[in-house]
Amino acid sequence: MNKQAVIEMEHDHVLGVYTRPPFVLVGGNGCMLVDSEGKEYLDCVSGIAVNSLGYNDPGINQAIQEAANTGMLHVSNLYHTEPHAKLAKQLCELSFADKVHFSLTGADANEGAFKFARRYAREQGHSEKYHILAFTNAFHGRLFASLAATPRPQYQEPFAPLVPGVRFAEFNDLESARAQMDENVCAIIVEPIQGEGGIYPATREFLSGLRALADEYDALLIYDEVQCGLGRTGNLWGHYTVCSGDHAHCDTCNGGTQPCVIEPDLMTLAKPLAGGLPIGAILMRQKVADTIHKGDHASTFAGNPFTTHVASHVVERVSQPEFLSSVQAKGDYLKELLEELNSPHIKEIRGEGLLIGVEMDIATGPIITQAYDKGVILVNAGPNVLRFVPPLIISNEELAKAVSVVGEILQTM
Repeated sequence: MNKQAVIEMEHDHVLGVYTRPPFVLVGGNGCMLVDSEGKEYLDCVSGIAVNSLGYNDPGINQAIQEAANTGMLHVSNLYHTEPHAKLAKQLCELSFADKVHFSLTGADANEGAFKFARRYAREQGHSEKYHILAFTNAFHGRLFASLAATPRPQYQEPFAPLVPGVRFAEFNDLESARAQMDENVCAIIVEPIQGEGGIYPATREFLSGLRALADEYDALLIYDEVQCGLGRTGNLWGHYTVCSGDHAHCDTCNGGTQPCVIEPDLMTLAKPLAGGLPIGAILMRQKVADTIHKGDHASTFAGNPFTTHVASHVVERVSQPEFLSSVQAKGDYLKELLEELNSPHIKEIRGEGLLIGVEMDIATGPIITQAYDKGVILVNAGPNVLRFVPPLIISNEELAKAVSVVGEILQTM
């Protein structure tokens, strides 16, 4: 079927909630995608921070084949399966968590985390303790509770009223957060590095202060690492990356010899967890797990053996120290390339690893459109922030090509 026929069929039958560029993708390999007319594109989006190992990865392909060969793509969560248990064990051993609950998406994981936080408070005898504190520029999803915690009027207003009890404070402003806290707050949710909101890293001081506030008010601290987790920043977890840099006065990283770790009570994951297959996860401490009882929460397809087998392979790969070091090095190189553009349109370059935002003094939409023509796929994070979230396997040569294309476009503006 030719390109135009596919586009027309989609227009006629698919709900139009996306504005898509005028090409049809049909395949991929490594960091390259190819369209129906044979044109290749260097992908610096990776499905929006999903395809960390790129396309047509031999290891993922083998894991998919192994899972398919069992003949058991799905069974109910009513039954034990080894891949489900193995993935949960891996995630616990690599993090603060004692228990894991699987979901299907990041928004789904955040919804579950909110439910668990409210359940935790109720188990302590606090029926009025159901409020959730979130932050400006946050993005936690588009389901009812996750959307309520995503302060975007253009997303919220068409579907109001949303879930009640969500409060907002200024991101990276501890005094603003403190002003919103009281005994009725059951949870604080924060992205260690805000993704959709413009690639804004939380400071170590901010996360440390939120940890103290949560402890003071017996609230749960939730990290949303749907986009920044699982190696994207060059550390396995996004909250390991956040540090003031003044290691001499940092009480958590031993003089810079270890990642700065200010741990949460719950953490949500999704995007890259299964290499492109749909999955989310809620990681939690035992004290939270102890308050969740059989029948409290469930999902038909979450944690199925097919997807968890593939996810186990991905986690094994991206958690290797050499892999993470390579992401850090490539992220540093990407920042250097962007700085060398010396464009008057670039106001700020921020982020960690291969989660980089380039704030412009112009709208990024035209840059993205022109980049398509030059064979590079980019995405924004707000109207004037260009976001680089390529596969974590991208080479320095490919990074240089992508930045060169951006530079060429900026010179015409």
